[in-house]
Formats: sequence, C-alpha cells, structure tokens
Amino acid sequence: MDGLQLRTLVTKDGMLEVSLAKVEVAEPTGDQVVVRIEATPINPSDIGLLFGPADMRLAEASGSGANVKVTAPIAAQFQRMVAGRAGESMPAGNEGAGTVIKTGPDAKALMGKTVAAVGGAMYAQYRTLRAAECLVLREGTTATEGASCFVNPLTALGMVETMRREGHTALAHTAAASNLGQMLQKICLKDGAQLVNIVRSEAQAKILRDIGAKHVCDSSAANFMEQMITAFAATGATIAFDAIGGGKLAGQILTAMEVAAVQKAGGFSRYGSNTFKQVYIYGGLDTSPTVLQRAFGMSWGLGGWLLTPFMAKIGPVETEKLRQRVADEIKTTFASHYTKTVSLAGALSLDAIAGYNKRATGEKYLIDPTK
Repeated sequence: MDGLQLRTLVTKDGMLEVSLAKVEVAEPTGDQVVVRIEATPINPSDIGLLFGPADMRLAEASGSGANVKVTAPIAAQFQRMVAGRAGESMPAGNEGAGTVIKTGPDAKALMGKTVAAVGGAMYAQYRTLRAAECLVLREGTTATEGASCFVNPLTALGMVETMRREGHTALAHTAAASNLGQMLQKICLKDGAQLVNIVRSEAQAKILRDIGAKHVCDSSAANFMEQMITAFAATGATIAFDAIGGGKLAGQILTAMEVAAVQKAGGFSRYGSNTFKQVYIYGGLDTSPTVLQRAFGMSWGLGGWLLTPFMAKIGPVETEKLRQRVADEIKTTFASHYTKTVSLAGALSLDAIAGYNKRATGEKYLIDPTK
C-alpha cells in the first residue's frame, strides 16, 4: 500500500523544493494504526518547515497534479540556518484527523474510528501511527472539526496552565484575534481567568469583543501604551505570550506591566518595582530582531515557549487531561474555522501559497488529502 506525501527539501546549492512523493505506507504492528488522513491544517509552525527562509515571492511552480513541484531561492545569508537539513527530503504537517482503516493486533478497538492525531508527516494520504498518538473523537465529530485538536488548543491550554504554575494571576496574548487567540479567550471566560488581548487593528478588536473579551488593546492606536497600562492595572497581568517575536512589542509589554505595577505600589525605586514580569515568545510572525528598550526595571524575564517541552514538563497524565478537555469541547471552546480547503496538490499552487503564507488573521487553510 502506498500514498502521496508532501515533502520539503533544501538542496545543497541553496534552493527550496516542495513536491509530492509516492511513499510506502508501513503496515501496522502491535498498537499501531493506519489513518486515512481526511483533514490537516496549515499552521504557522508547518509553514516554517515547509518553506524555511526561502523567498516565496520568487517561487516558481512546474508540473501538475501529483507531479507538481515548487522551487524558490534561499538567500545566501540564510543558507547557514538550514544547512543541517540540506539534501534531506522531509515530510511536514504537525496534526490532522481521519479514519482508521487498518490496525495492529493491539489496537483493533480503533478500527473504523474517526481520530485526530499528532506526530508530524500529516500532509499525506495515509499515516501509520501508534494508538497513543491518536485521540478518538466523540461520536458525531467530523475529521474537519477534529483536524486542529492539538497545536492550537493545547497551546492555549498550556498558556493558562503555565500562568498558574508560575504564580501569575492573569495573562496577555499577542496576535490575539487568531484561531488560537479566540480559543484562549474562550478558555479564560470559561475558567474565570483574566486576559489582556493585543491586536493590530480595530477590526480584530471587534472579533474578540464579539466573543466576550473585556480587555483588548490595539497596537495601531495612538494611545496603545495607555491602553495596555490600563488593562494591566485592571487585571494584574504579569505574564504574556507573544506570537510576533520581532520588533518592539515584547519590550512595550514589559514596560506597560512595569508602569502598572509602579502605579499600584506607589513610591519610587531606582531599580523599578519588585513585581516580576515575564514575556514568552512562542511565534515569529515578525522575523526582525527583538528590540528591548530597557524601561521596565530589573525584575523581568524574556524567553521562549513551545508546546512539546511544556507537555514533557507536565507529564503524560496531565497532558492526557488537557487532550480530553479538547475532545469534550471541540465544537465549542476549541472550534476551528477555515477559509479554504485544498488538496495536497492544491496546497502547492502559487495562489494557495500566497494565501496561507501571509499568515493573516481569519485566513486559515485546510488540506484534504482525499481530494
């Protein structure tokens, strides 16, 4: 049995090649299953692997159907970043959902079930996985509804859990009108957690207010800093998760948190407040350098945050609790919405690439490998 799989390759002469390959589907043994993939989302983390630092504005496509290939140049200054994967054809796709069509002897109970799965290489017609990597969806849940069961929902839950475990009482989030951001807002409303949403337009602010957000700050507004100071003072938020990464935003958040903390404490200290403030960068929508203008005292932290290390830290028992919550609330809190569904070959059309590579709010693509 074989099927098509999307592959990404960096050549040794500095070119990106993305194409479809026919690969053999491993027969399931033990607790393994074969899943016919019916829906798999294109997340920003997937785009990073698919295209790396290639200049997709100069991309060219050749062939059609299963023979389609997209090539794009990688500028010389970025080739060192991907030197470790040069010459290695790599699969992509973090998560997806579909129907179990074959099982090993220890996983027969999953035969015919609709499952969501995580484990990479999901941009394919079929995927052989361990049963533990699959989440059986509730009866009546479609593959499309369950396709984004892992990355965004568990990331949003992980943010709230990190806030609690690190002793903070409220949090902030950037690029907050995204699918993930809307999930986070719904979680906070349901769990009674205070959330400050940071967006870049009034239209995005309205999206969040329409689902119940109380604190929304618009970075395009002239009084953006004042908006953040007011929101941080009202909520006591001292931890933020930043999807932007580059530019001045992380520093602005720390500064606004510091001003809010000083206002609450009163008085003056040459070293700033004693309130610890933390910003975690978990995305790279802006790939420029992160700029910190030191106006936030000496009690602060800036670091990276990723879902996989977080799950390893809390362990399998706590991770499974989060997974089950996602399954229970997949049609409400964790519902995902897609603007376009494409086939595997369709995902490599230049028009589609231009669409999802913008990573624009409200424009999320879904691949249906059965098309």
